[in-house]
Amino acid sequence: MARYTDASCRLCRREGQKLFLKGERCYSPKCAVEKRNYAPGQHGQSRKKISEYGVQLREKQKAKRFYGVLETQFRNYFDKAAKKKGITGENLLIMLETRLDNAVFRMGFASSRKEARQLVRHGHFTVNGHKENIPSFAVKAGDSIKVKEKSASSPKFKEIKDMSISVPSWITVDVEKLEGKVVTLPRREDIDTPIAEHLIVELYSK
Repeated sequence: MARYTDASCRLCRREGQKLFLKGERCYSPKCAVEKRNYAPGQHGQSRKKISEYGVQLREKQKAKRFYGVLETQFRNYFDKAAKKKGITGENLLIMLETRLDNAVFRMGFASSRKEARQLVRHGHFTVNGHKENIPSFAVKAGDSIKVKEKSASSPKFKEIKDMSISVPSWITVDVEKLEGKVVTLPRREDIDTPIAEHLIVELYSK
């Protein structure tokens, strides 16, 4: 399976903002964006005027990196979003937001989407009582996501029970049971990821 293996902090620096790919580190002075707020590479500090196409491309790259999706998979999401009823850009964000790894992150069971993806791959969660280890699995309204009983005793999940978790309106979480539920599919106003999806639509419409 193809995946990004280079330093995550380079992605944040390239986009010029925090993508929150490394959990707690992103909130600390160790954050690469705090220390070196310019693009990586030998020409990273040079100032260049960005074209309209460049702005659209950066927005697409930012969306991919926020959700940990590679190019072909992202394009497939866009094509499916374009075929659905409604606004293409909003459809795209909702599809990305309802990935299982993102839902696990939103429920507070992981400190970042990257960690959530790893936990899902390692089989720590069930969906409606069935083991699910595919990060891109699309959750639906009414789905119940729970930490497996064997995993619940690990230090990682024990410490979650002592944390105060803030979740978006489209999901609920029972911290004691280490279980979350998708109450409804998210709407655009429920998604706080800073992405201008209309720029992505413009990019693919050319």
